[in-house]
Amino acid sequence: MNPLKRLGRRRASVLSLLAVAALVTPGAASAAPDAVRASTLGAQAAQSGRYFGTAVAAGRLDDGTYTGILDREFNSVTPENEMKWDTIERSRGQFNFGPGDQIANRASQRGQRLRGHTLVWHQQLPDWVKAIRDANTLRSVMNNHITQVMNHYKGRIYAWDVVNEAFADGGSGQMRSSVFRDVLGTGFIEEAFRTARSADPSAKLCYNDYNIENWSDAKTQGVYRMVRDFKSRGVPIDCVGLQSHFGAGGPPSSFQTTLSNFAALGVDVQITELDIAQAPTAAYANTVRACMNVARCTGITVWGIRDSDSWRSGENPLLFDRNGNKKPAYQSALTAMGGSAAVRRADAPATRSAAALPTSFRWSSSGALIAPKSDSTHNIAGIKDPSVVYYNGKYHVFASTANASGYNLVYLSFSDWSQAGSATHHYLDRTAIGTGYRAAPQVFYNAPQRLWYLVYQTGNASYSTNPDISNPNGWSAPRNFYSSMPDIIRQNIGNGYWVDMWVICDSANCYLFSSDDNGHLYRSQTTVGQFPNGFTNTVIAAQDSKYALFEASNVYKVQGSNQYLLLVEAIGSDGRRYFRSWTSSSLAGSWSPLAASEGNPFARSNNVTFPAGAWSRDISHGEMIRAGYDQTLTIPACKLQYLYQGKNPDAGGDYNSLPWRLGLLTQTNSTC
Repeated sequence: MNPLKRLGRRRASVLSLLAVAALVTPGAASAAPDAVRASTLGAQAAQSGRYFGTAVAAGRLDDGTYTGILDREFNSVTPENEMKWDTIERSRGQFNFGPGDQIANRASQRGQRLRGHTLVWHQQLPDWVKAIRDANTLRSVMNNHITQVMNHYKGRIYAWDVVNEAFADGGSGQMRSSVFRDVLGTGFIEEAFRTARSADPSAKLCYNDYNIENWSDAKTQGVYRMVRDFKSRGVPIDCVGLQSHFGAGGPPSSFQTTLSNFAALGVDVQITELDIAQAPTAAYANTVRACMNVARCTGITVWGIRDSDSWRSGENPLLFDRNGNKKPAYQSALTAMGGSAAVRRADAPATRSAAALPTSFRWSSSGALIAPKSDSTHNIAGIKDPSVVYYNGKYHVFASTANASGYNLVYLSFSDWSQAGSATHHYLDRTAIGTGYRAAPQVFYNAPQRLWYLVYQTGNASYSTNPDISNPNGWSAPRNFYSSMPDIIRQNIGNGYWVDMWVICDSANCYLFSSDDNGHLYRSQTTVGQFPNGFTNTVIAAQDSKYALFEASNVYKVQGSNQYLLLVEAIGSDGRRYFRSWTSSSLAGSWSPLAASEGNPFARSNNVTFPAGAWSRDISHGEMIRAGYDQTLTIPACKLQYLYQGKNPDAGGDYNSLPWRLGLLTQTNSTC
């Protein structure tokens, strides 16, 4: 929202929306507070900042059943063979990235985290490497392979299995014989990790192995000693991957102890290749639960999608049968993460079942629910630009307060919309957020960091953090996402204003959208791991005529689907505010019109009824009621609700003094 503009009756030419694209990677762990139950594996894992992924084969990407499950269920992928040495560098110095790129590009387009597997392994290794007997030659070949591959995928890989399966089976606890150990000595692992850190400083570097799940085993202890030594000497290692290829009995009783003990060394732990013979429900539940009980267990990858895709297909070890149907173990894994396809929290708004968004919308509006509450130090004309989450049995609303002299922020909470009008208003200029221009808030919980974020505009894109959303005095002082306005915005803003910052994350990246009151929607990005720092690659994500793509953009993930919804406020030919909408399969992708015209808007006075009286002809800056509250900004696909700002149709004068109030739209043409 722009606090300075004055708007009369303007005619907006509604043009087609143009779009541009982009890409990138990484992430982290920990638990979300009282997380909402999701109905897919990846969505539920994301509630605690984790991922639930699968191994992917490029040769199966033309199988619709395979890709349908992949896109619906998993928020991380690991190439099964496409990034191994014998695929990428079959001949010395000749690199073939085609198969790996096919998987990497697809994952990036769908917002799925990407694990790199694997850089140094004694198997699936070309004969020319196995034949090297000169240490200097092998060292050069190994380091060049690591550097070339990591440079190619730099910025797109969340974590690399730098070295795979270097320890021997049995009771020795020592490294196995391989060309790398035999020619370079046991120090080859350290050298590989140091080379990897130089090649891509932002990717997590993992050691990956099998049969290291039982804490008392000699092999487990050998890997543990190596990791402890690396951490004590500053060798760069960030995570340990436990492959977890279990028999029908599932994980050993000490599995959680093993995860905890590795994590206590200061590394993440990941279950990287999970499959369990015959897929017993209890075995899957116990495995997933062990990870959930360890804060630094950041994710789980099953090694394949359907039983027919598994390297152990005769043992039917996966979560989906050969026809792609969910097996009982699927539900046990989902439930162990806290999710359910059928159950919701008793105190939460109903989580709606997944359905396709309609191509047109109908709404019913409440009356004005929230009005300004002036006091001795706050003379407020309008309350506007709301952001809302439902958490811990309450709606938490943040909004702009406006009058002729400027803007600031207010917070209120209540358990039911009938209480909204009587809720106490907490003015955030009395907190560390401070006085001065603060407007257009957006609130969400960053699950990996266990922090609430309040994003708002100050002339720059700013944010504050708070460990407790219910404590209005807990917000930190403002910090900026950017050192200054990005050049591309400066070059295109014209006589507009840089407004309405909006952050949303997928499993790999966080994106910051903003508007310029001049027909441009901008997008910057950073990795989940770097957030809130590192926003770069600012591009024009969409553009149209000035009033057809004006401001107040919202972007959401549609629950249970591979779809994102974009809403942008426009000014109609009658001078009134309304919303247009588009969809995309990727936050970095192109946007396709959904309900995007004056005749078929997302929300406009011509598709809204007012049972309590038509108190507003403007449907202006607001926010959807979400299905959750984390950084993914997930909304239901049906029975939508939208908290918006409206005003008396006869009100006029100074824009900053207009009597904006907050009302609630409820979708009336939902199909589910």
